[in-house]
Amino acid sequence: MFTGIVQNYVSVAEIVKKPGLITFSLIFPDELRVGLQAGASVAVDGVCFTTLKVEHNQVFFDAMQETLQLTTIGLLTTGQLVNVERSFKIGDEVGGHLLSGHVYGMAEITAIDTSIPNNQVITFKITHHLTKYIFSKGFVALNGVSLTIVDVDKNNATFTVYFIPETLKRTTFGSKQVGDWVNIEIDSQTQAIVETVERILAEKDLNVN
Repeated sequence: MFTGIVQNYVSVAEIVKKPGLITFSLIFPDELRVGLQAGASVAVDGVCFTTLKVEHNQVFFDAMQETLQLTTIGLLTTGQLVNVERSFKIGDEVGGHLLSGHVYGMAEITAIDTSIPNNQVITFKITHHLTKYIFSKGFVALNGVSLTIVDVDKNNATFTVYFIPETLKRTTFGSKQVGDWVNIEIDSQTQAIVETVERILAEKDLNVN
């Protein structure tokens, strides 16, 4: 489990491609490697990975075909910066919202508005089937960052998020551009409520007919 509070952004050191699999390593600062061992969970741009090994300042992970197809991990390049978060520990402060690191797909950045002082408004486009989980003032995780949705346009399958300077400084969103893709994880509570209501309405419709 994760909280959506990114601890750092780090660079991709190495990528080794194999059929249906890539092994990649990230350069972790000293403070993020404390106690990190093989088998530990780490969120990389919001995707949960199991640590393969730690060698000096590099941490290694495997990404399988499903992950490569569904997430931005398949687009990684050497030197690229990614958001990272170590797994949540009991007793830690939950500053964002609880995340599983199981990404539902990707969202494309379609607009970036910097006209408001000390704010950056980014518009994201998603596939239509995810729009039923997106609500104004609801939670969403983008590249592992816990964020609050501001506006939603369900017809165009887009939504906007306001980024404060601190978030832009501490995550890779400070360097994102229009056309970039990010990973999206919808809020699990929202998903449960929406799908429960859908099931109840479907059952009522069957009973009426």
